[in-house]
Amino acid sequence: MKSKKGLGLLGGTFDPIHFGHLDAADAARTALQLESVLFIPAHDQPLRTNDPRCSDYQRFALISLALADRPHDCVSDMELVRQGRSYTEDTVRALHAQGWSASQLFFILGSDAFAEIARWRGFPSLLDQCHFAVIARPGTTIEEAIGLTPQLRPRVQLPDPNGLADDGATRVFLIPARTRDVSSTVIRARLAAGESIEDLVPANVARHIIRHHLYRGVGDLHDENERCES
Repeated sequence: MKSKKGLGLLGGTFDPIHFGHLDAADAARTALQLESVLFIPAHDQPLRTNDPRCSDYQRFALISLALADRPHDCVSDMELVRQGRSYTEDTVRALHAQGWSASQLFFILGSDAFAEIARWRGFPSLLDQCHFAVIARPGTTIEEAIGLTPQLRPRVQLPDPNGLADDGATRVFLIPARTRDVSSTVIRARLAAGESIEDLVPANVARHIIRHHLYRGVGDLHDENERCES
């Protein structure tokens, strides 16, 4: 049996990982008293029209470096080795098979991504498979995101500082945290222009990117900060 404490799930392309991702993990862990956060890089994001600029191996390596001094966080290759489209529904079911209950899992995503939740595969039954932790993101307020799916309002609540109700029900938690306004698009654009990214990613991530000449000279059409689905 797994620990009774919650496990945060943070999915995305992470091309590359940056401080915005780490801020979201920290905000969810603190607000929901999570034991750890599992970063899950996607092999193939359903709503993305462009392939990741870096390989699965390099993106996994960059996440591992970013989490090197974060003992409560870890990275999983479950979507990378599964190949095919990376659907949250499949990932959550795989974790259930490992012994995690729906009430122990907290899928972390930004308000911009949550605004598209009705387009995700498995909606609305997916909402019964885990909690959702919605983090405020620049450009889309939490209220705007919830307003696009008003049928979810009965599930919505703020985290209780005294702990979660132990009734097995899954909820949508609103976390009005401040996260740094960073995007993978800006990072790639700076690198393509030969500019510094040291204020956008951890130092060891920046060193690895520079050492291996990642993202140099690539144009960019699409941003990825949080999970997108279909």
